Parts: sequence; structure tokens; C-alpha cells
Amino acid sequence: MRLTFAFLLIGLNVCLHAKDEPTRRAKYLDGVGIQQKLNAQVPLQATFADESGRSVELGSYLTGRPAVLVLGYYTCPALCDRILHATVAAMRPLSLRPGRDFDVISISINPNETPSDAAGKRLNVVNMYTPGASLQGWHFLTGNERNIRLVADAVGFHYRYDPASKMFFHGAGIMVLTPEGRVARYLYGVYYEPKDLKLSLIDASHHKIGSPVDEILLFCCRYDAATGKYTLTVFRLLRVAAILTLLLLFGGIVILLRRDMTGHKARKQFI
Repeated sequence: MRLTFAFLLIGLNVCLHAKDEPTRRAKYLDGVGIQQKLNAQVPLQATFADESGRSVELGSYLTGRPAVLVLGYYTCPALCDRILHATVAAMRPLSLRPGRDFDVISISINPNETPSDAAGKRLNVVNMYTPGASLQGWHFLTGNERNIRLVADAVGFHYRYDPASKMFFHGAGIMVLTPEGRVARYLYGVYYEPKDLKLSLIDASHHKIGSPVDEILLFCCRYDAATGKYTLTVFRLLRVAAILTLLLLFGGIVILLRRDMTGHKARKQFI
């Protein structure tokens, strides 16, 4: 019995520490997340600079085809590349092709980035999709704070800049837009199933808006200010596992105690 209670205390200790760790980390993510705004209209008049530095309106890329909208920044050392890589990986098996069936619109949330940053990232990503592929349909934009916020707020993409790490904190996900620029679907995380992306693009091309689902705020990835990187977190899983373990242990103790009491009463009856 003493050993059982020892395990109970260890489990409680793990549970408490697992609970505290996300709380310490959560302060870095205050105000950060992706809020679903299905059917919201992106600001078509928002002005950005394309890869060559030419001034363009967002609406110029929404002219008859659906689009995949990716918000992040091009000099990001961690999460943004993972999102772009995941987007390309989901697109690669599809029969649908950028520039023909849909467009990819990437907008930097860092107002200090330049068209040169956008051009370099665009070339890298397109070559990742297919080496030497056409750049048509791939749009990597930069802009000022006002226009960036107009788009981000419209689609519910909440982010903030952290002066200590000199990085932008933001959620993990992409949006699929209808040809007229309405939000049709959200795909969360750092991995997207090709079939999910395909169905999202097909539905968006027919002006269909997806159904609301639970909002996800960077569940798999957390920013670690100590390392300056996004890392996988298991603290929620640890907390759930610890709670389940405690419940099982407590239930086992109750059963054992009841059996002991029942056996003791039965023995007394025969004495």
C-alpha cells in the first residue's frame, strides 16, 4: 500500500509540473492564434509589393481561380518554413496545378522584409515543388504594417512581434480562398493531407464555404524563448496521461480497500 501511495505522489508531481510548463510557455503566445472567419472577405484593395517590387492589389490575384493563402515571413528561422514545406508537400501529389487551377499567395507579416526576400523565398519554394517549374501562379508579397494587418485581421490570423527574440509569434495553418476572395477553409498545423487540400480547392472553386470546426492554436508547436525555436510539446499529453494514471491508481486503491474491509468483516463473522 505504501508503494502504491508513492506512485500516486509521483504521478501527482508529474501532473503538476506538466500543468505548470504550458502556463509558463503560454505567456509568449498571448494574443496569438488563428480564429476561424469562414466566408470573410479579404480586402481586395490591400496593396503590396510583388517579387519585382511592383505595386499590386491583392484582388489582382483573385480573378477566377481559388487560392491558397499563406501568412508568415520569409526570414523566419523555424515555423514558417515548415508551413511552406507542408503546403508544397500537400500540393505535389495533386492533379491540380498552381497557375492553372489555383494560385498560391504568400504574404509576409514582417513589414521590414523586401521584394528581394520574397523573390528568394519564391524561387526556393517553387524549386521544392518541382525543380525548374514555372513561377506562374506563385505570388510572394511584402507590404507595410497597415495592409498586412488588414489581411491578417480579415482572416483571423493573430500574431505579434517579440522584441526579445526579434521574431514574430504566429499560429500554424493556411487558408483556402474562393475566386472572389472569401475564406472557404482553414487547414491547421504543419502537415496537410493532399486529399484535404484538393477537396478544399475544389469546394472553393465552386464558391462553397466549409463548416466551422474547433479552433486550433498551434497545438503541436510551441515557441521556446530559451532556444529561439518552435518545438513539439508533449505537456498536454503528459497532463492527460498523468490524470488518467491517477484515476486508475485511485480506483485500484478504492477497490482494494473495499475488498480488504469486506474480507475483514467476513472473517469477524466466523470468529
